[in-house]
Amino acid sequence: MGESDLNFVSGKVKPITVGIVGPESAGKTTLLGAFYLLLGQGALTTDANLFSNSYTLAGWEAVATYLRWKPGQPPSFPPHTPSGAARAPGMLHLGFRREDGSLRDFLFADAPGEWFQKWAINEQAADAEGARWIARHADVTLLIADRQALAGPKMGTARNDFQLLAQRAVAKARGRRLALVWTKGDVDVAAAMEAQIRKAVASHSSSVPEFIVSVSPCGEVDAAEGFRKLFDWVLCTKRAGVDLPTTEVCGHDPLFRFGRR
Repeated sequence: MGESDLNFVSGKVKPITVGIVGPESAGKTTLLGAFYLLLGQGALTTDANLFSNSYTLAGWEAVATYLRWKPGQPPSFPPHTPSGAARAPGMLHLGFRREDGSLRDFLFADAPGEWFQKWAINEQAADAEGARWIARHADVTLLIADRQALAGPKMGTARNDFQLLAQRAVAKARGRRLALVWTKGDVDVAAAMEAQIRKAVASHSSSVPEFIVSVSPCGEVDAAEGFRKLFDWVLCTKRAGVDLPTTEVCGHDPLFRFGRR
């Protein structure tokens, strides 16, 4: 689903847009694929939020196919999302029905890490328009910290890149919901490194929740548990309210409640 399709989804009520922000190969697409597979197993929904529909099932299947078991072929990770010449991210749609019968639409933005890395360095970079789009429109931002990169031979570079990206993402969130998501949670990271990553996020806000996800079990913890907690948090997002101007009622006609210009 592209930017031109948003009018169709937004025809009745504005959807909640989820921006997944992180460097290249940090596990952003794998996160989406895991969401979809667990949703298909009924592991992510409750009576309060029942899966209703999706306009992008083909897109979800394309993302998740690499995570499925196939005859003679074990699961693998989705390929790197190419940057190409696109100026807006691809969108994956999910609809949910609440207990009161109301419907809520969610759009998950799938964007290449190169966009975010260039955006972190230069907000106005010509080839970072997709990252700027997500920064403008995301109601929820999932800031991805790649534990494998932060524990690898280039951990210093990975830390510096994340700190720069976190500074940009947290500032642009402007109070909207944001969470720190540790991917590849089965990889051990030095306590000092974890502290620096948390400090990079908390430098602008001290109330950022954290989640750890992994497609591999972490000790005795079910691999699905981290994804479930994160997805529940996303579904708890409320649409931003609208403050209507208030003026004195003109006479007895309620049509003039908001005054005239």
